[in-house]
Amino acid sequence: MTTEEFITELFCRVDDALREVEPHPQAKLMPSELVVIGFLFVLKGRGQRAFYRWLKNNWLGCFPNLSERTRLFRNLAAHQDWVERFLANPSLLGIIDSYGIELIHPYREGRSEQQMGRKGQSNHRWIVGVKLCIVINHLGEIVAWNYDTANVYDGTAFQDLVDDLADDMVIFSDTHFVKDGWEPTNLRPCQRGVWNDRMIVETVLSMMTRTFDLKRMHHRIPEMLQMHLAYAVTLFNLLINWTGLQPDDTGFVPLSIAEFSL
Repeated sequence: MTTEEFITELFCRVDDALREVEPHPQAKLMPSELVVIGFLFVLKGRGQRAFYRWLKNNWLGCFPNLSERTRLFRNLAAHQDWVERFLANPSLLGIIDSYGIELIHPYREGRSEQQMGRKGQSNHRWIVGVKLCIVINHLGEIVAWNYDTANVYDGTAFQDLVDDLADDMVIFSDTHFVKDGWEPTNLRPCQRGVWNDRMIVETVLSMMTRTFDLKRMHHRIPEMLQMHLAYAVTLFNLLINWTGLQPDDTGFVPLSIAEFSL
């Protein structure tokens, strides 16, 4: 599948989901066009300027009413709620885990008063950035997400994700979600080596790292960081469902999005 074919089919799928969204009378881009551009931004995995040059130089024919760069990204941030419809439905069993994203090198910590990230550990190394926390269902689809600075404790920062799904899912986690005074009935903390089916969440995060280049970001404004994450988690659901989630002979559902890398 060529890039043009992929963009066309992606637009059709997004347009079907956003059919009831009314465009602003002064908007240059239709809602479906704006969301597709946001998804392409995630897939390209580069900064705003580099992405905008790539989009304008190569795919202006697909988006003839492309607005100016800063206006485009303000619109992406303003309408990020449109992509919430691509979050998956809860299932009986789910998994929660966090994922460190580096925003600046640790040597640069504290040089700017506008610094968003904080110092914390991710994969046994220090980073200055944020944590993305996701809840997935038994198929690996992302049901809910949130983020906070890298210095926070998982069991403190992401309680809402577990509590909001108390009536819908039993959620398995590692021991980093154990918190004194907080004992939700739907949370099942697991020691290392227990219920290794939880490792599907590591597969999901690894795929997002490789295809979306999500481990390092360069945003300096919280709204832009949140926009990027919102489009990333929902695009993941779209891509793994591109051809349908079909189990193999053993009942395992293979996940793959590498073929969509730009």
